[in-house]
Amino acid sequence: MQFLNSNNYFPDVTNATEDGLLAVGGDLSAERLLFAYQKGIFPWFENDDTILWWSPDPRFVLYPKELKVSKSMKQVLRNTDFTITVNKDFDAVIKACAEAKRPGQDDTWITKGMIEAYTKLYQLGHAKSVEVWQNKQLVGGFYGVDLDNGVFCGESMFSKVNNASKAAFISYVQNTDYKLIDCQVYTNHLESLGAINIPRDSFLGFLE
Repeated sequence: MQFLNSNNYFPDVTNATEDGLLAVGGDLSAERLLFAYQKGIFPWFENDDTILWWSPDPRFVLYPKELKVSKSMKQVLRNTDFTITVNKDFDAVIKACAEAKRPGQDDTWITKGMIEAYTKLYQLGHAKSVEVWQNKQLVGGFYGVDLDNGVFCGESMFSKVNNASKAAFISYVQNTDYKLIDCQVYTNHLESLGAINIPRDSFLGFLE
């Protein structure tokens, strides 16, 4: 593990600890964030803590062609009154993700600084949001980073009604041409949609 200085340098990801922690410190400038994602590295830290940078091995990813859509979700997508949009309200999505209550998590890792950093990426065209609307109210969605090389790095999602985030994710994956969705670390929710662990080296190959 290495402490970062003012430049955008990161150590080789093979220097990460067993749980994937690679470096500490630095900043959340757009330049550093993009450089990190292009190297298979992402920030993740608790509120008010020092910035922590991660590159876990294995990496949790979804191959879009392997997306699993259950019969019940197919019915939801056919019959629901959800309206799904892209980049209609990035600000509302990232703030809703920050405010979402999650099991075993007392505070949010989507700090004010993180919101500002990813909003800047959005303004530069490198981040995207997907929104789910019901009766003109935002009820779910997610946001992430588009690396412009066929890889989308999902960051966080939220649901205020059942199946809203799943509907957003499934719709987005089915209607885009990404070769890989980076889910970063394991969750039951994304495993149910077809995400799997692959070696970090295999993931880095997609980034190249």
